[in-house]
Amino acid sequence: MKVKTLKMKMKMNMPREKITEDKVLALQKAWGEGIVAIGEVHTKGGDYKAAAIEHIENFYNYQEGSVLFKPTLASQKQFRNDFAGALSYFIGGDANYPEDHGFAIKHWHKVRWETIGIKIMGNTALSMGNYYFIPASAEEELKVEYSFAYTKNRRGELKIILHDSHLPCKHLT
Repeated sequence: MKVKTLKMKMKMNMPREKITEDKVLALQKAWGEGIVAIGEVHTKGGDYKAAAIEHIENFYNYQEGSVLFKPTLASQKQFRNDFAGALSYFIGGDANYPEDHGFAIKHWHKVRWETIGIKIMGNTALSMGNYYFIPASAEEELKVEYSFAYTKNRRGELKIILHDSHLPCKHLT
């Protein structure tokens, strides 16, 4: 009976499927589509807070602990490790983060990714590159540098555990 119980425990702890580059790229694409969707809900007067909460729950692994989150346009409280900090960045309105104006409600038309590399190490994947936020207006796209880390959660879903993004450095001369 002991052997059977041990085998069951081992089987439950094994990742269901391996992380692949294609799965990371698909998650990145879906993440970008989620950012666009939050802005669309906001523009149409819908419940954009609920859309942002769903986005964070779908893509980030706050359910199993903290996430290292360094959003693009944050400089006063630039490091966030809790759900509230991420939500504030995406939709604004949290007095604890007065610089947040709602990155996801700016009404982006599309997010385009240029991944320069993906490293997969067991149950973790790292991805780095540029992503471009294309506004719904005719303005120039916003180029952002990113590094993301992903892991499989207990249910075998790929989730973000590190979100680090920055505007490109302007050289000082």
